[in-house]
Amino acid sequence: MSQRHPIIAITGSSGAGTTTVMKSFAHIFRREGIQAQVVEGDSFHRFDRQAMRERVRAADAGEGPRISHFGPESNLLAELDATFARYGETGGGQVRKYIHDADEAKALGGEPGTFTPWVDMAPGSDLLFYEGLHGGYVGQGEHAGVDVARHVDLLVGVVPIINLEWIQKLHRDQTLRGYSQEAVVDTILRRMPDYVNHLCPQFSRTHVNFQRVPTVDTSNPFIAKDIPTADESMVVIRFAKPRGIDFPYLMSMLHGSWMTRPNSIVVPGGKMGLAMQLIFTPMILRLMDLKRKAQ
Repeated sequence: MSQRHPIIAITGSSGAGTTTVMKSFAHIFRREGIQAQVVEGDSFHRFDRQAMRERVRAADAGEGPRISHFGPESNLLAELDATFARYGETGGGQVRKYIHDADEAKALGGEPGTFTPWVDMAPGSDLLFYEGLHGGYVGQGEHAGVDVARHVDLLVGVVPIINLEWIQKLHRDQTLRGYSQEAVVDTILRRMPDYVNHLCPQFSRTHVNFQRVPTVDTSNPFIAKDIPTADESMVVIRFAKPRGIDFPYLMSMLHGSWMTRPNSIVVPGGKMGLAMQLIFTPMILRLMDLKRKAQ
């Protein structure tokens, strides 16, 4: 952690809705005049799309270890750790982008499924903002010593219940990326050991978790025809350290909300964006105040 160069990280799995949360933070940054250096988690994948497919095919054929984007074998997590450390010390570092589709290829140059070259971060940013799979990662075993979470000043988890997460991933990958349902289900099953071992532990390290819970039947996510809407959901917000959180104020501003535990509040799904504005604006301004004092 660094008061002079703070880091905010949003962590959550593919299909969890972290991009929606990222937009909420972008509104806060724009409104408060904060210059954020954005770091995309996908840019720290170890392999491009074609190389990853070859690794997966080899693993499925028994020619190599099981691999998924959730695990450390397919990500540059030591490099992510070092990037966070360098930014915390100097406010600088290097970044690149992963080119997801044809639209991004036109904007960035290069081919879909590849990376742009590493470049120096723009100078003068107020904070680093990360969105991806491993913002709270801490390595174990052969990966011990990699500790991304230790650098993060505000770590936010986005964790819809698992059936909703699968519904969102199925719809996104089939509708936007053209994958068959069978291919998406294979990916879900392949990733499950890494999800349990490497993603779930991160949500015990977060400062705040947002978990969307649908109020409609999602018992079989593989036949769902549509994604439950925000108004068909509730959001459980859990604070690791509730001291200083003005729960009466939040409940007065978020109509229909209530507390379920001393560190948890439940809000209507349609109020999730407003809840983020109310919760994170003072937290971010506090980081900026500490930054000014440290300088």
